[in-house]
Amino acid sequence: MKFIVIGITDNPQPFFPPEILTIIRDGKVFSGGKRHHEIVAPLLPDGAQWIDITVPLDLVFEQFKVKSSKFIVVFASGDPLFFGFANTIRKRMPDAEIIVYPTFNSLQLLAHRLVMPYHDMRIVSLTGRPWAEFDRALIERAPKIGILTDREHTPATIAQRMTDYGYTDFIMHVGEKLGNPSEEHLSTFSPKEAIHRDFAMPNCIILEHRGAVPPRPFGIPDAAFTLLDGREKMITKMPIRLLTLQALQLTGRHVLWDIGFCTGSVSIEARLQFPHLQIEAFEIRPECESIIQKNTRKFGAPGIHTHIGDFLETDLTTLPKPDAVFIGGHGGKLKEIIAKLLTIMSDNDIIVFNSVTSPKVTTDSHQLWNEACADLGLQQYPPLRIQLNDYNPIEILSCKK
Repeated sequence: MKFIVIGITDNPQPFFPPEILTIIRDGKVFSGGKRHHEIVAPLLPDGAQWIDITVPLDLVFEQFKVKSSKFIVVFASGDPLFFGFANTIRKRMPDAEIIVYPTFNSLQLLAHRLVMPYHDMRIVSLTGRPWAEFDRALIERAPKIGILTDREHTPATIAQRMTDYGYTDFIMHVGEKLGNPSEEHLSTFSPKEAIHRDFAMPNCIILEHRGAVPPRPFGIPDAAFTLLDGREKMITKMPIRLLTLQALQLTGRHVLWDIGFCTGSVSIEARLQFPHLQIEAFEIRPECESIIQKNTRKFGAPGIHTHIGDFLETDLTTLPKPDAVFIGGHGGKLKEIIAKLLTIMSDNDIIVFNSVTSPKVTTDSHQLWNEACADLGLQQYPPLRIQLNDYNPIEILSCKK
């Protein structure tokens, strides 16, 4: 099957070179979004068949397969290989022949209107996608971010998220209906100004950092966190946190689970140092949910997903499987927690636990760890013992299947 994918803008009177006009004239089966159909309808030949590209896409591709035509002409926005429909065709029909005739994508058009070089721009698509890559771009302090939006991730909701997590040192350039000479509109706001404004669809955004880009902290001071009932002992101390992250080998991992997050210090430190991670944080105490929310906003760490309740009773089937787990609290059920984790973890995934040696503690957590690893057939890494100031010694323990 052969597809010819033609990129267009929102111009209601599109200009096409003779080569593309010939393709349209010789075509029989055409496809695109409803907006694309409105734009190109006057150019289609008599008897042309049109297939609307709507979800579910399975039905669209079923229609493609039953059409008897030498080729199907698909109209797409901008560059069809830039988060565009040509990529979808490649994934769903890898053996299909694809010819692409691109035009400028919306972010290029916005950069052109602003006379802004865009070779150094970080690109993020929020069109039908979650916040993850946008959050990562903010955390990594990208100085210039181009954003493709949708009806859920609007300029206002994006500005709200930036404001919630303290990323307000940007100016926000918004382009609406780019390519349509009579309706195109450009505007520039601070994130706080954009929160209360409405913007016409389709639109896109370029964020530009003002002034010097601040560095990311390597280790957050313990006193800066909002604590559980003000109890300093209910937080993993900064040097221990950083050593724990090292033990978790997070550079090559994808999903981190933090069981017993309390203040959220380990999750937040991991989020800031390894923003590519997806982090799921679990805690049995309901009051800790507001604490981690305060701390994530204070330190600019969006994207940590929290789960409140007994971990052993939590349904894990809908969650992404972890390849790294930190157990910060176990309530005397360390072995049971590890056993549940092993039902979903793969070989070479890692579990890390910090054991505190204290004369006031009657249950030896290191012994519980050793017994659990032995009973469950886990391979332990050499432990790391450390004592910080006048605090009790801590052993950083880790294992894998």
